[in-house]
Amino acid sequence: MVVNYNSHAEDAESVVTEIRKAGGTAIALKADVARRDELETMFEAAEEAHGPVEILINNAGIIRDTLLIRMKDDDWDAVVDTNLKGTYYCCKLAVPGMLKKRWGRIINISSVVGLRGNVGQANYSASKGAIHSLTYTLAKELATRNITVNAIAPGYIETATVDVLSQQLKDKILTWVPMGRFGTPDEVAAAAAFLAREEARYVTGIVMRVDGGMAI
Repeated sequence: MVVNYNSHAEDAESVVTEIRKAGGTAIALKADVARRDELETMFEAAEEAHGPVEILINNAGIIRDTLLIRMKDDDWDAVVDTNLKGTYYCCKLAVPGMLKKRWGRIINISSVVGLRGNVGQANYSASKGAIHSLTYTLAKELATRNITVNAIAPGYIETATVDVLSQQLKDKILTWVPMGRFGTPDEVAAAAAFLAREEARYVTGIVMRVDGGMAI
């Protein structure tokens, strides 16, 4: 397994350690997914260590939140380049190996705001909504080669992004969630694990919401 990181090397190494403790093999590789040259180098190193990529999880994402009227072009470009273009680049580099093997799994991590929008997140919502459309299209293009392409749309998950929110804002957000709580990273991981399994071979082109009912 290859764990990609851009700026959080210690977190990536921690994940690698957990995988190894569980009996797996893993390495951490640095690359900015918005830069194709860095990704090409990363994929070459990944294939040298583990062979062609069989399961790709596009999980990189950033936010630059503000109202549209205040949004700078650089904030728009940064979010779209990382979230959308990064997903495109990774798919582009992984698919040839999957086609040769006639097997593969692509799992794109999007967001519930790609389905319903959110105030102050025009760039983020647009990038995640576009990932849904990319998922649908690739699912159609690759279906006959035994390659599935799906997306997971998490709601508000207990991560560093949510931790920094004020309690007042957290309370407001929870009124949008029928289950009345934030999700956990493990719940998102469980969805990804299912989509990566051979038993999910007939599941392709879906956006699986892990949002506690937020998008209902």
